[in-house]
Order: sequence, then C-alpha cells, then structure tokens
Amino acid sequence: MLGTASAMPVVNRNQSAQALQVHGRLFLVDAGEGVQTQMIRYHVSMAKLEAIFISHVHGDHVFGLFGLFSTFGMGGRTAPIHVYGPGNLRPFLNFFLSYNEWLPFEIAFHQVNTRFPEVVMETKSLSVTAFPLLHGIETYGYIFREKEPMWNIRKECIEKYGLSLTEIGTLKRGEDVVRDDGTVIPRDEAAYKPFSPRSYAYVSDTAVFPNEAEVLKGVTVLYHETTFLAEHEDKAAARFHSTTRQAAAVARDAGVEKLLIGHYSSRNMDQCLYEAECREVFPESYAAADGDVYEI
Repeated sequence: MLGTASAMPVVNRNQSAQALQVHGRLFLVDAGEGVQTQMIRYHVSMAKLEAIFISHVHGDHVFGLFGLFSTFGMGGRTAPIHVYGPGNLRPFLNFFLSYNEWLPFEIAFHQVNTRFPEVVMETKSLSVTAFPLLHGIETYGYIFREKEPMWNIRKECIEKYGLSLTEIGTLKRGEDVVRDDGTVIPRDEAAYKPFSPRSYAYVSDTAVFPNEAEVLKGVTVLYHETTFLAEHEDKAAARFHSTTRQAAAVARDAGVEKLLIGHYSSRNMDQCLYEAECREVFPESYAAADGDVYEI
C-alpha cells in the first residue's frame, strides 16, 4: 500500500497508489502524488516496474506519473513502461511527452474502453480484467487473476509407472493418462496442483452499482474505497463514492475472502472507525495504512 488517502492531502497518508507483485512481475495500480517517494521509502523497485494501471484521471490518482517518468529517465531506463487507463489519460501523457522528448524509454499507452468486464492484459500466468465503475467520469476497476497452474508430477510416480514424456505432459495438463491397453493412471495419484489460482480486485473511486458484487464474485482479496463513514452516505452518493458499510456489503455479497479498505476522507484520521463499521457487515475487513504489505 503506497497511498491510502483521498483527494485532500494529509501529512501521514499519501494519495492512491499500490504496488502488486505477481510471480516476480511488478505492477503499479494508480499513481497519486509522491508515488516515487513512497516506492523508495518502502523499497519497491522502480527498475522492475512493468506496467501501470490507472483507474481515472482525477489528480489524486495520476499526479505522481510525471515525477515517476522523469526519474525513470534520469535513472537510464530503456525498457518500455506500459500504461493502461481511460482514453482521457492519453492527452495527459502527450502533454508530458511534448516537454520530455529526451526520455530513453517508450511510454506504451493501452486505452481501456469497455462497458463490461474485459481482459486488457494477459501473460502466461496472469490475466488483468478491467470493468467500469460509477464515478461521474470514466473510471475503471481492475481484477488481477492467476491462471490455472500446470500440475506437478510426483517424482516417485515417474519410475513407478514408467511414465513417458508424452504421459508426463498429459498429467501436467491436469488430465488422466489412458494407455492403449486401457490402463488408467489417475491424475490425482501421479500429480498434484501446486496452488489454487488467487485473485486481487482494485476498486477505486465509485458509488456502489447494481451488479458490482457479481463482477467481483469469488475474488480472493478485494480492495474497495471507503471514502466516507456510514453517517455520510448522502455525501458519498453526491460525490460518487462509497461508505464503509456499502463496501462491506459488496464484499459479503461477492463472497470474497478478505476486504481491504482505503481512500479515507481527510475529515477523519482514525482508520479504526472505518474498519469497525466494515466489520459490522463483513468481519474479514482490514483498514489499510501506507506501507502495509498483504500476502494474497
């Protein structure tokens, strides 16, 4: 967690930004002001950063990009940085590039434009799905999902069954081996699944919308903004934000394992109050603080 504050600056919280590491690959989700300083403070490698996912172009989610890109350049980065976000992020990036033509790396912009959940990035082990949020301007949430892993072969079974390379490949795909003589080598006996795929959802600024829980169904860990305490539900609705209890109800209805909350209003500095209200609805709720690290 690199930033858990909302738009108004406060002294002990930075604005929205998170670093996510998946199988050694590093991603940044939103880039509030001062994100590069937070990365240094919490020992997050700028050199290893591959892609940045921007939810929307409000300043507390993007104003850290210029400083981060400049530092990339001064540090001699040559690898491209991939940036995913709504179309209105493009002129923001173009403005920066118009004054920084010397940069030794490419900013590869990938426009997100969807009315329904859609995969916007994919690797051998991971998919990233974008989905629209409800925030007055074009805004997206992101779900990071591990893909089903290859099965691991039990070493003792290679000799026991005299497995051929083809049969090993069959088992690694999670299939039973059926030999020409009708012998069956069950997958569950000769191999094992190393882990069940995990997922992480990032829901930044949004009012709760009708199918939100359905979009997030079964996510392992959900981060959901809780800008307002429950007593300020009217303010949350007027500004297209969520309250504690609204976010917790989404987590409950989606059947997630854990809820992380943030994007706290500057009107209240006690994050324990946010956590307590969420736990009234969904006990596995945790108020995130800058610098916190969570294993998914």
